[in-house]
Formats: sequence, C-alpha cells, structure tokens
Amino acid sequence: MRYRQLGKTGLMVSEIGLGAEWLERHSREECKAIIDRCEAHGINVLDCWMSEPNVRSHIGYALRGKRDRWIIEGHLGSSHHTGQHTRCRDLPLVKAAFADLLRRLETDYLDIGMIYYVDKPEEWDNIVNNGFLDYVKELKAQGTIRHIGMSTHNPVVGRMAVESGEVEMLLFSINPAFDLLPASDDITHYFAQEYDAALSGIDPQRAELYKLCEQKGVGLHVMKGFAGGRLFDEKRSPFGVALTPVQCLHYCLTRPAVASVMAGFDDPAQVDAAVAYETATDEEKDYATVLAGAPRHAYHGDCTYCGHCKPCPANIDIALVNKLSDLAAMQPEIPSSIRSHYDALEAKASDCIGCHDCESRCPFGVPIAERMEETAKRFG
Repeated sequence: MRYRQLGKTGLMVSEIGLGAEWLERHSREECKAIIDRCEAHGINVLDCWMSEPNVRSHIGYALRGKRDRWIIEGHLGSSHHTGQHTRCRDLPLVKAAFADLLRRLETDYLDIGMIYYVDKPEEWDNIVNNGFLDYVKELKAQGTIRHIGMSTHNPVVGRMAVESGEVEMLLFSINPAFDLLPASDDITHYFAQEYDAALSGIDPQRAELYKLCEQKGVGLHVMKGFAGGRLFDEKRSPFGVALTPVQCLHYCLTRPAVASVMAGFDDPAQVDAAVAYETATDEEKDYATVLAGAPRHAYHGDCTYCGHCKPCPANIDIALVNKLSDLAAMQPEIPSSIRSHYDALEAKASDCIGCHDCESRCPFGVPIAERMEETAKRFG
C-alpha cells in the first residue's frame, strides 16, 4: 500500500480508504471481517458519515484495541433523529449526534471532524455565521477533533470552503463522468441517465477546485469514485464504454491534491479487488485510452496528467510540468512553493526540443510542445 500526505494536515493516508457506508447492510461480524481485511492490506483511513446507531457500534467493535492504527473522519451534522437519518444544523442535535458517534466508535477523538454534506452556497454561509463552524473550531481547540474537513458535491461550495481558510480537507465526488458536469446543488443531476452531447473535457470549475486545493495545501478525499458502479457497465456509462475499478481509481488518484479514494466494500473480496490497484500494471490503469476512444463525451484538449506522453527524449516529466504550470497560472505571481518544485526538476519545459513525439501518444490531443513553450516563458 502506498501512502500520501493529506494536504497540510501531516496525516499520511493510504491511497485507498474505506468509505464505510455499505457497512450499514451488514452484521457486526461481517463489518469486522471487512475492516480486518482492509487493515491487513494497509488501509488506514475510514470515513463514517452514517448516523444509524448499529453501524457506528459495529465499526467501534471492529476497531477495538487498534484505534491508533486508523485515521477516522467522522461527520458533524449527520443525525439519527426520530428514527431516521437527518442532515442536521440544529446545534443541540448536532452535539448529541457527535457525542453518540464518539461513544459508539469507542474513541475520545476524531482525526478529522467533517462538516457534513454542504452543497448550497447559502448553506455554507449559514454554517459560517450561525454558530456551526464556531462549534467545530471549539472541538478542534479542545483536541476532540484534530483537523477540520467538509463533504460536498458542489465545486462552487468547495471553493468557498477552501478560500475561507477554515477547512483543511474536502471529501468531494470525483470520477470521469462527474468531472464533465457543471456545478449543481442537486446530487441527482450527476446521476442523469444521459448527459448533454455537447459536454467535453473537465468542467472548469471542478478543475480549478482541484488545482486550488493543491495550491492551498487542502487535501482531497474522493467519494463516489465509481459513480455508484455505473461506470462499470457500458450500457449505463455516459461514455458508452465500461471502465474497470482500477481505471477509475487511477483517474481519481491522478487529480491534483487527491490523497485517498474512499471505496465502499460489501465483503472482503471487494477489498482485495480494490487493493489490486497497488500492483496493477500501467496498461491496467490506463483510463485515458478508453475515454479517448469512447463513442460519447470523450475528453479533448485537457491534460489529465495520465502520462501517455512518456517517454520524452529530453527526459521531461511532461505530466508533472503541465500540472505545475496549471497551478502557477492560477496566480498573478508564481507561488514560491510551486517555483521551488519546478526549479528542482532535472528537465524543465525549456528543455523541450519540439519533436512532437509526445503529441502522437496523447489520447486527448493536447498541444504539448506549445504548452512547454508557454510554461518555459511562465517560469522564466
């Protein structure tokens, strides 16, 4: 298992994590078997947004005696009120639900306290102004939560949270299909049966959010990385082709700022299948060729940092150079951290010899030589 740093939190998380939602379907022993298999593979991060009491208790039972081996992100504002799940902003109920979460998980702290499910700009404003965020910050000051995160499906809201400086990581919905779609505060929008045929390339607001997170040191955890499984079925896929779990994982993990993909598991065998990513070949990870050859909504003109452009006769890491250039282009002046990273490269954009060999291998028609010239000017 490989590990990545989650933004500026200092937490080192496994690049495949456990999104525990599906554990609601299972008994205590079945939950323990799944969590034990995750641990055996080196998975060390778990997301629990569910308010249902039994699943919380099952997770606590499975983690008993080994709390220190796990990074837990738990959600504030997810309440089991009047016998059903509720997205709650009423502070007394929020506090009661959070106390219940700690008790059932058998812990006195969370590594990441997540502000639960904020998809509307006005809802983020309410959280900032009506005491909710103050409560979360108080928990951090007490050490009851170590870091502050938020879950959202809307890149506009994600940007608001990142720019506030209050949020250290986001749990955000990322996959090749959702990335095509413009911002929405309605999650069902992303699961439409068909997408507009005019869609092409990554939506600019989503691309900008990923780059902003990378620039600000705000880590990203991925939810809905498989689009609810629809990407595995060519008849349900908006592209008209099927992707594999490994290809979906690789797409997510090549986005800027992404540290871990929270995958859901129904049994230990599914854990094994996801962790196969860690030993997969480049060919097995290759999502780019599939997307470029799809009959519908193929990406075009966007560098997705897939690495198909390799090898470069000048030994330029083209994908990394493009990534740094994209980050640098966001500011009037290049941030010192980006410049120092670029300066440390053995081969820079200015070393490009203009042979265009890389462009013949790019699945998305990116004018790479032109981009190298622009980047060389940008970095001086």
